[in-house]
Amino acid sequence: MRLSEYLHDDLILPELSAGTKKEVLAELVQAVVRRHPEVDAAVALGVLHDRESLGTTGIGDGVAIPHGKLANISDIVVAVGRSVTGIDFDALDMKPCHLFFLVLAPEQVAGMHLRILAHISRLLKDPQFRRAMIDAPDGKAFTALMRTT
Repeated sequence: MRLSEYLHDDLILPELSAGTKKEVLAELVQAVVRRHPEVDAAVALGVLHDRESLGTTGIGDGVAIPHGKLANISDIVVAVGRSVTGIDFDALDMKPCHLFFLVLAPEQVAGMHLRILAHISRLLKDPQFRRAMIDAPDGKAFTALMRTT
């Protein structure tokens, strides 16, 4: 499985403008809505906020993987964003998050959703890969790096 199969260039955001957890989720969802107009932004944000209320998706090491399931999508959607400065995302290690992988899945799909989350986690356990993502000099380099996944 390759994560790049689920990533479209317009869903790779190398320079998030968000400054808060809420803004990160909104910015990622807006990118999804632009590409997938069938996604209701308010519903998607509600699902993500509900998931965050159960426990943070900020897994540590500068990484957050917000995720949820939606009734009105037919395929898994992945968006990735980067904040060079870092954003407080209530991460488990209490450090700012720099890399955000949003995963939205159809309600009826469980196996692939979990495989994608596991694949993202494995990729981001590699400190050199994380550092390369954070330190990519520009959007083009960041997007090229995401294409290798």
